[in-house]
Amino acid sequence: MFHQIETGFFRLLCTGLLFIACTSMLFAQSIEHIEPPFWWRDMQNPELQIMVHGKDIGKYRVHIDNDAVDLVAVHQVANPNYLFIDIRIAPGNEGQTFDIEFQQDGKTTFTQPYELYKRKPGSAQRKGFDQSDVMYLITPDRFANGDPSNDEVAGMKEGLNRQEGYGRHGGDIAGIIEHLDYIKDMGFTAIWLNPVLENDQQKWSYHGYATTDYYKVDSRFGSNEEYANLSRIAGEMGIKVIMDIIVNHCGSEHWWMEDPPMDDWINYQEQGFVPTNHRKTTLLDPYGAPSDREKMVKGWFVESMPDLNQRNPFMSRYLIQNTIWWIEYADLGGIRQDTYSYPFRDFMTDWTCAIMEEYPDMNIVGEEWFGDIGTLAYWQQGKDNPDGYTSCLRSLMDFPLQVKLVEALNQEEGFEDGITRLYLQLGTDYHYPAPEELVIFPDNHDMSRIWHQLNRDFDHWKMAMAFILTTRGVPQIYYGTEILMDHEKPGDHGTIRSDFPGGWKGDKVNVFTRDGLNRQQQEALEYTRKLLRWRKGNKAVQYGSLMHYVPEDGVYVYFRSLDQKHVMVVLNKSHLGRNINLDRFRLNLGDAEEGINVLTGETIHLGNRLHVSGQTAVIIEYSE
Repeated sequence: MFHQIETGFFRLLCTGLLFIACTSMLFAQSIEHIEPPFWWRDMQNPELQIMVHGKDIGKYRVHIDNDAVDLVAVHQVANPNYLFIDIRIAPGNEGQTFDIEFQQDGKTTFTQPYELYKRKPGSAQRKGFDQSDVMYLITPDRFANGDPSNDEVAGMKEGLNRQEGYGRHGGDIAGIIEHLDYIKDMGFTAIWLNPVLENDQQKWSYHGYATTDYYKVDSRFGSNEEYANLSRIAGEMGIKVIMDIIVNHCGSEHWWMEDPPMDDWINYQEQGFVPTNHRKTTLLDPYGAPSDREKMVKGWFVESMPDLNQRNPFMSRYLIQNTIWWIEYADLGGIRQDTYSYPFRDFMTDWTCAIMEEYPDMNIVGEEWFGDIGTLAYWQQGKDNPDGYTSCLRSLMDFPLQVKLVEALNQEEGFEDGITRLYLQLGTDYHYPAPEELVIFPDNHDMSRIWHQLNRDFDHWKMAMAFILTTRGVPQIYYGTEILMDHEKPGDHGTIRSDFPGGWKGDKVNVFTRDGLNRQQQEALEYTRKLLRWRKGNKAVQYGSLMHYVPEDGVYVYFRSLDQKHVMVVLNKSHLGRNINLDRFRLNLGDAEEGINVLTGETIHLGNRLHVSGQTAVIIEYSE
């Protein structure tokens, strides 16, 4: 009898313990998201806000008992399915795991472990991209398919459809890793990838600009680990990775859209889709109506991209921490910020300054797609604006110069037309605090290919490439520009972002092996490669001062100089050959008697005259 009672007692006890364990597990499983998922010790800013999302998580009290962490505050918000936990991390260069205890009635119901990692040596001192770099812009879905097994991912809304211009084609991180040797051999020193984070949208998810998870690489591109591995391998090859980040909007299928933390998490959250007016000048206009300005920054890009409310302090902190997390996790060498002027501008100051405080030598380039140089300059660090607005943004995409480049090469020559457009545009660089920091480009993923814009004129294409790779700024080349990639419809993104030949098994044309390229494509590829590899070793064209001369007879001449090294660039837009009087440039040429033609290798005598063939770029390297 006693034995039976004893056995029954232990069975009851074991059942009770199992129930407690199961209950604890059940509660632990009620945490659906915890973001950031982990952090690092010894950051410049020791404070961190952790967002916890789960059924009725807001009804719990939070307790942390660990010497590495101080619990600063716990924020309960309108939605009981969220908690925001503020902590301060004690100094220390070792990793640490601590438990977040969730309590009811003074007792711990369950715990959530949280990991603090040790930072990589030198992480805070990382050097971002600068004028010594040339970026290679890649649309990951369209560059190379290195892992066909992730073309279709169970549970994700959009599958493979390579026949559809706006469908997913299967390019991935593995494909980029596989062809890093091509990128290095060409002479590129940085790669900017269009966004790689999860875009689990119903359609048109390939481009990456409708984020549905800010802490997860899209599974059809690979994994977080593969992305970090790409950065590591690229870094070992001398190639920086620049991440494309979007803080203005998310995707309509983001997990929080079904259960937002509060009623002002998204702009126009109650009304739903209200489009932006895209009137960027309202942000600077001294006469502008506040309602127009509000609609510019609060309106949505499209219905599938809800506009984030950065005036909400929890959203603001979330976005800042997310960027820092990716820089630290993936060991990034730069950030490209999408639609820079669309978010709340005071937030953009907070965002840029927080990143630069954490990484003083980092670099960020903002996209401000506007043709007016004054509007672009407004956002750059160091600009003395009439309204007192300040920024920590070092670089912007130089859209005004891109427009003038196309006009310069397409227009007939005139007093202010043709090649003079470039001279006049660069002459307004006084608007910028640091024009040398701007990212310059012949084309990108949002516009017609430069080959198309220049009406497929090969001489003009070569002059465009020579200009971009020798003038001031940080050059960026879009994948495929080096082989004259083209499309029929202007502005058709699906064909502008066509598959890179050779990136898919069975491609008849293969850029990586040079198979199937026509003679003009081969010449364009070698022309680009020669320029890139030369630029990579030339400090004068990277960091040197710029002096240019008023164009005459369709000929534009400028010089890049650093110490005793010099580069002379001659762009002859005229169809006729020109004999250039070099006495005009003696201030720059000094006593130099000869130089080397970078493109041909021939020796150039720098006496009284220089003959330059029509429709030609000549680049001469010389020393004093």
